[in-house]
Amino acid sequence: MPPQSSQTQHAEGNLRRSGSESEFSDADSVSSARSAKDYRVRKSALIGMVDWTHVLGTHVPELMIFGLLILVAQITHQVVTELAPGDLSLTTISTVVFAVTDLIVGFLNSIYTADFFSLFSPQVKTTAVVLFVFAWLIRKDNPIYLLGFDTFKAPDDWKCSHDQIVEMMRLQDCFNEESLGFMRRILERSGTGQATAWPPGIIQCLKGQKTDRSVEGSRKEAEIILYDIVEKALKKANVHPKEIDVLVINCSLFCPTPSLCAMVVSKFGMRNDVATYNLGGMGCSASLISVDLAKRLLQAKRGFRGGKALVVSTEIITPNLYHGNERGFLIQNTLFRCGGAAMVLSNSWFDGRRAWYKLLHTVRVHGIGQESYECVYETQDQSGQRGVRLAKNIVKVAGKCMERNLTTLGPLVLPIGEQAKVVFSIVTRFILKAIRKTLQANKKDDWANKLPIVKPYVPDFKTGIDHFCIHAGGRAVIDGIEKNMGLELFHTEPSRMALMNYGNTSSSSIWYELEYIQETQKSNPLKKGDRVLQVAFGSGFKCTSAVWLKL
Repeated sequence: MPPQSSQTQHAEGNLRRSGSESEFSDADSVSSARSAKDYRVRKSALIGMVDWTHVLGTHVPELMIFGLLILVAQITHQVVTELAPGDLSLTTISTVVFAVTDLIVGFLNSIYTADFFSLFSPQVKTTAVVLFVFAWLIRKDNPIYLLGFDTFKAPDDWKCSHDQIVEMMRLQDCFNEESLGFMRRILERSGTGQATAWPPGIIQCLKGQKTDRSVEGSRKEAEIILYDIVEKALKKANVHPKEIDVLVINCSLFCPTPSLCAMVVSKFGMRNDVATYNLGGMGCSASLISVDLAKRLLQAKRGFRGGKALVVSTEIITPNLYHGNERGFLIQNTLFRCGGAAMVLSNSWFDGRRAWYKLLHTVRVHGIGQESYECVYETQDQSGQRGVRLAKNIVKVAGKCMERNLTTLGPLVLPIGEQAKVVFSIVTRFILKAIRKTLQANKKDDWANKLPIVKPYVPDFKTGIDHFCIHAGGRAVIDGIEKNMGLELFHTEPSRMALMNYGNTSSSSIWYELEYIQETQKSNPLKKGDRVLQVAFGSGFKCTSAVWLKL
């Protein structure tokens, strides 16, 4: 369904708002301040070489097979040359076969001695060394590939405008006029569009029916979303359900019995030995936590065959509508929407050639302290209504947690020049601080005040990352990260468009953004060898990040 004609302008970013949730707006309609063609940032030649090494590395299995064929051909040629040069009779061929067999057996028997290399010609020795190096690299790397992913596109009868959302809240018959006005103001400033998805159990109140918050209504929403994205993701990855070795599903607030994993295993007829993991309560950062868990489980299956994992991220809205009037809880009613994403991962070298992306790094950082723990907190308000309370300092807490995450990630992705600037800034600040303390101790405050104040150097992640998928938690979150990281508008365009067309879909939002980069964005088109950074935040408080390489 194409975007509806009724579109409004983003108040600050000149990003057009789409009336359709089933497709992203045409990227031609986005008037960014600067396009990737106009923007120039000095890229590291070393990082570029490493990236293309990863891309070319997907062909190592074919090179290994080709090398083995060359090795066999060289050994055969050596035997033929020594036994019967120029004679290709049936007797000679039989003799050659037996001679090659004896040579291989002799080689195996002589491995325990130091003279086994004397059996072969220099050409055979060279090929064997090259194959040994390839085998060592394969053993060393143990890659994780993304074979395909898909996101949930809600049917038209799930979509609601801002006015319809406010009307749904009014029909709950529990919100006072002050709360309704507050939610309306939040919606207007939220950055969400006019056609975002709500579950049928809540939308049906617009048709005169009572809101369905039951377990069965919640399970129905889960079945519609999960079955759709899993089926399409497996189809895109060309993987049969019985090939899945690991299944990880994350959903924070709806954890029924049997689990969501059991629901998917039963529906798609997966193997009875599939390892299933159902993650709950981990918030919007849970998708990359699930990817990290799947990575660790797959990497335990080393070798050419490896294994395959299915990761599913969603949030079920039906049972989680807050019915009180405390403002800290009301924000969840205005930002969160239906959505989901399914990803198929593999660590088989033979899957590298058909994979979409290769996972380079995953980083998880957990905030410590009561402030972080209670920043996103499920509890009851004073009237006993259950909901998720968002603290006023959530942006500040998220910023600190993200800073620690990027501090860990920086040495893994930044070029040496950027890292040197960070080290120089730290050393300079330390020396000046020590000198200032010494001068003040000697009562030379005038000299101490004349010392320059060196601000901490914020590394330019654009020198090591080409695309950014920042969790669409809200317009204020995206604005803050864009400002602090010095990103251009086309860098945050995927996050803003995902928020506008889909709302905050919790942990799956970063996959809507990657989908936008991959299929729609023209201001910063995706190319082979590009690096994509995904960053998400969740309750606890947690910040997770992952770096993918386009293959």
